[in-house]
Amino acid sequence: WSFQMHGEDFVPDIVTMGKPMGNGHPMACVVTTKEIAEAFSSSGMEYFNTYGGNPVSSAVGLAVLNIIENEDLQGNAIRVGDYLTELLNKQKAKHTLIGEIRGIGLFIGIDLVKDRQKRTPATEEAQHIIYKMKEKRVLLSADGPHRNVLKIKPPMCFTEEDAKFMVDQLDEILTVLEEGIGAQSESVISENAPCRAK
Repeated sequence: WSFQMHGEDFVPDIVTMGKPMGNGHPMACVVTTKEIAEAFSSSGMEYFNTYGGNPVSSAVGLAVLNIIENEDLQGNAIRVGDYLTELLNKQKAKHTLIGEIRGIGLFIGIDLVKDRQKRTPATEEAQHIIYKMKEKRVLLSADGPHRNVLKIKPPMCFTEEDAKFMVDQLDEILTVLEEGIGAQSESVISENAPCRAK
C-alpha cells in the first residue's frame, strides 16, 4: 500500500480504499485501529449502510486480495515499474520534450517541457501525445497544474512486454512531433533571416 513508502514503522490510524479493491465491482473499505472503531461504536452512533458487508462484495474483495498476494502483483508493480522507468529515462536522453520522469512502481509521470532549463510546460504537446497514443491503443492522461505531465497508471498485471510496447509507441510519436517542431523552428529562422538582394 502506498503508505508503506514511508517506512515499516509508519502505521496510519485510518486507511480508506475504493474502486480498485473491487476490480470493477463497486465497493469501498475503511481500515482503522481497534481503539478508533470502539470509540465510534461507544458514542451511541450506530453505523448503517444498506449494502455494507454483503456476501457478494465481501467475496469480491477477498478474491482481489488473494490475487494480489498469490500473483505477487505488488512485486510485479515494483519490477515492471523499475523497468518502465529505465526505458523512459532512455527516452529522456533521446527526446528534448521530456523534462523529468518521476513516480514509484507503476504510477509514473512524464513531465513534458518546451525548454528544460526554463521548465516551460509543453501542454499542447502533451495533449497531442495523449491523442496519438490513444490511436495506438495506449491510454494515458494528463496531470499537473499545466496538464503537461503524462500520467501512467496501468493495471497491476502490466508486464515488461506491455511496458516495451508503450514506450516504443511513445518514442515514435515523440520523434515525429520533435521533427515537426524542429521544421517549424527552421522555418521561423529562415523567415527572419536578413534578405541580401543585389
